[in-house]
Amino acid sequence: MMHNNSVTEFILLGLTQDSEKQKAIFGVFLILYLMTLLGNFLIVVTIKLSQTLGSPMYFFLFYLSFADACFSTTTAPRLIVDSLFQKKIITYNECMTQIFAAHFFGCMEIFVLILMAFDRYVAICKPLRYTTIMNQHICGILVILAWVGSCIHSSAQIILALRLPFCGPNVIDHFSCDLQPLLKLACMDTYVINLLVVSNSGAICTVSFIVLLISYIVILYSLRNHSAEGRRKALSTCTSHFIVVVIFFGPCIFIYTRPLITLPIDKMVSVFYAIATPLLNPLIYTLRNAEVKNAMKKIWCGKALIKNI
Repeated sequence: MMHNNSVTEFILLGLTQDSEKQKAIFGVFLILYLMTLLGNFLIVVTIKLSQTLGSPMYFFLFYLSFADACFSTTTAPRLIVDSLFQKKIITYNECMTQIFAAHFFGCMEIFVLILMAFDRYVAICKPLRYTTIMNQHICGILVILAWVGSCIHSSAQIILALRLPFCGPNVIDHFSCDLQPLLKLACMDTYVINLLVVSNSGAICTVSFIVLLISYIVILYSLRNHSAEGRRKALSTCTSHFIVVVIFFGPCIFIYTRPLITLPIDKMVSVFYAIATPLLNPLIYTLRNAEVKNAMKKIWCGKALIKNI
């Protein structure tokens, strides 16, 4: 639908045009999305209700799980519902909202992962000053800064998107709205905007990943002075953090650091990034963390016992 030389809606091509495959996509992604919500909801509620999970690490994990659930919600429901229809239409305003929300919660996740790495660094490298440095007030300020940073990043993305003029083709070869596929439809030379997107999203992903890598190398180096038990515990926590970092940043760097090229594999990488990562995070953190598992057992089994009494 065109008016005033502008596009008021876009047609998403989705993951596939094959109607049989679309039914499979509906079933598989609905289950994955519900599992993501359930897993992250369990972590959020457990941390909120538990008396034992009061440390800064779990304070940040609470926000990571919240960001995960929201990040998944920006793309998964649309992908699931669209798989029921042959023609997948998204309005211009919905498209812009999706770009803003996806970048906001994706960036929030990056900043929270950095805060978690910083928390582990202080706990392992400066144990005597840990409670002074990572007090409740400072942790609160750090989370507020993460929200503000995410808002600045997503605002920059949306300003770039709103400047794009659309006057002709309106078919997006993707399952969601993002700047890269939109740039291909704009009726202007998008070279500069593309470079800005890469320098914004690409830089955030790459620099954050390098910062996290360095922090984990420093942590591992400092562990040599710890006892065997201390080393084992610290390694267990840091390993689960590092797995999450690699799973999240790999696809992010792959998609956002290449200017002016879209590859056929992009859709699959985006699916993994937007739907699989938010599901894997709660699994990694709960399966590898005895404290979270014990707190969950106490809270949820305790509630079941109360109901039975």
